[in-house]
Amino acid sequence: MDQSSNHVVGVDNTSRKKFDREEILQRAHERDEQEADGRKSKSKGPPVQRKPLKPRDYQVDLESRLGKTQVVTPIAPLSQQAGYYCPVCECVVKDSANYLDHINGKKHQRALGMSMRVERSSLEQVQQRFESLKKRKDPGSFTVQDFDERMLKQQQEEEERKRLRREKKKEKKKEKVSEEEPEIDPDVAAMMGFGGFKTSKK
Repeated sequence: MDQSSNHVVGVDNTSRKKFDREEILQRAHERDEQEADGRKSKSKGPPVQRKPLKPRDYQVDLESRLGKTQVVTPIAPLSQQAGYYCPVCECVVKDSANYLDHINGKKHQRALGMSMRVERSSLEQVQQRFESLKKRKDPGSFTVQDFDERMLKQQQEEEERKRLRREKKKEKKKEKVSEEEPEIDPDVAAMMGFGGFKTSKK
């Protein structure tokens, strides 16, 4: 028996793709050039140099609109909407905690032209700061006698406040009583046969 008759003869469809080495190198070269152009367009120039972080020279106003009623309309400008308005970033934040987070955050500080890095203090600046703090808080000037005087003064002020409160209450009571008693002419009361509305019980 012939062995060739046992094998099935078919079509060879498992041929490998033939790669053109020059074409592949050319594509890689073009891709490298495009990436290099992309990098150049992204880096337009030197990085922006921002000022170091500085303390605020103003008081943050969180309580001016506290407890006030306000009509909110969707067409109102941002500065008149409910919440805290940031004029630098032109946004509205709904509560005070988030507003503080916003004004202390990176986005707001960048809009002000500052980085989140703090300027390093020199030795002389630190020494000057210590001197100014020592002058402000001189330990030798405070004595026990000063403390006693302060306590006495506070007690007197508290007593004065309590006295004023009591006087105001008395005045209010007198006003209330005088409002409740109707003004009656004594002649009219005598004609009607009674002397007044007060009880005769003692």
